[in-house]
Amino acid sequence: MDDTSVQDGKKWLEELLVLAELPGAVSVDTGKFSTEGSCWLTIDDGSLSSEQVDTLIGADGSVLDAIQYLANTTLNLGHSEEQQTAFTIELAGYRVRRQSELQALADQAVEQVRQSGEEYEMTSLSAAERRQVHTYLKEFTDLETFSRGREPDRRLVVRLLSAESSEPDESEA
Repeated sequence: MDDTSVQDGKKWLEELLVLAELPGAVSVDTGKFSTEGSCWLTIDDGSLSSEQVDTLIGADGSVLDAIQYLANTTLNLGHSEEQQTAFTIELAGYRVRRQSELQALADQAVEQVRQSGEEYEMTSLSAAERRQVHTYLKEFTDLETFSRGREPDRRLVVRLLSAESSEPDESEA
């Protein structure tokens, strides 16, 4: 990730807000929340009404997810994989809160799978959220994760790792 792609992301999001007639500055964070090759673009909600914030976040983060998807698709178009930047769009602390919620749900799944020995399905997660949980659960060497089903009913499955696993690993989403 280079400074040009980060600044392009900031500019893109600021222009989107102008086109939507929503006043809001964008700040860049490549530090505390970001991983290597990723960047958080935070919309300043100080000049937005609570209705505007709610609209930009959407039900269960759906609008914020859509904006994030558009940013990543548009800004990485034509770039090789190693030149791409993963953008996370943040507003009013939604992503931080949701990350914490996802980690708690994942920890609950780990506990239940270890206690019962049975697989656990996590429902109502977006593709991006499933990827986050897959990534988080990689550190648990006694467990495996994969996705099952088709959108809009795709679920993340957590189960004990076994030598004779019959499900294919679909951990990308």
